[in-house]
Amino acid sequence: MFNGIKKLRILLGILVGLFIGNSLITTVQASSYTPKKLTVQFVPSVDAGNIESKAKPLEKLLSQQLGIPVQVSVSTNFNTIVEAMGSKKVDVGFLPSDAYVVAHKQNHDKVILQALRYGSNNSGTKESKKLVNYYRSQIFVKKNSKIKSLKDLKGKTIAVQDTTSSSGWIYPAVEMYQHGININKNKIKTVQVKGHDQGILSVYNGDTDAAFAYQKAQLVAQKDTPGIAQKVVPIYTTAKIPNDTVTVRGDMSPKWQNKVANALIKISKTKKGHKIISEVYSHEGYVRSKDSNFNIIRKYDKIAQKINK
Repeated sequence: MFNGIKKLRILLGILVGLFIGNSLITTVQASSYTPKKLTVQFVPSVDAGNIESKAKPLEKLLSQQLGIPVQVSVSTNFNTIVEAMGSKKVDVGFLPSDAYVVAHKQNHDKVILQALRYGSNNSGTKESKKLVNYYRSQIFVKKNSKIKSLKDLKGKTIAVQDTTSSSGWIYPAVEMYQHGININKNKIKTVQVKGHDQGILSVYNGDTDAAFAYQKAQLVAQKDTPGIAQKVVPIYTTAKIPNDTVTVRGDMSPKWQNKVANALIKISKTKKGHKIISEVYSHEGYVRSKDSNFNIIRKYDKIAQKINK
């Protein structure tokens, strides 16, 4: 009997050892990818052809820092980048916060950096000199409009972006909901426009009563429509939204995650490198980041899903 128990203990010990060993091997394999050639992808905010040519010099700068070839390419949308990272075709993706959350959930991809941009005053009409890792959404109306607060949006027409946009839909819609106003009810009509500046223009032209857009969107619209920033003004500003990310595929080794992060931070501080990231992606620099910084996005996404049911 005792011999049987002894043998059983030995067998259990072997099985536990094998299980732990396999787990350790799986863990090592899951984060041991070392690129021989680094593939980087992003979605341009303006003309793709023009931007891709401007981004090409980043290949050389990154290659010099990392000691391996680098390929930088443009994608048509963020979902394509997330899918490419999941299928191991892209190593590094420049993703907005909402797309990062999807990439982390689907692929276990990892955020290494957040972009820095200049902040602004409350009205969004003037940039500050302080670099921040967040931005905000605002609800815009015509100056002297009868819409003075969120409750006044009931029964009105609002220009919005896609329902996956943090600043063009999720944050303002969720915060309206938290104030007792459901954008899908309360006789509110939404009009989807492509581009935050187009939302500002729709208010300016009288096509909509209000617009969801990121803070400082009126400054972008002002480039083509002088004076619009004084005629279309914000009545509400949301909580902070985490800035864009630099995200790496989930199986990249910690050593290479660190190398890529250090390289981009160093490049962003050079005159040539800063010009590239500023023109290509409106980034002014980078700061280290972690997954928990995006729990707020997950919280808002859950509420948004509830609203959209």
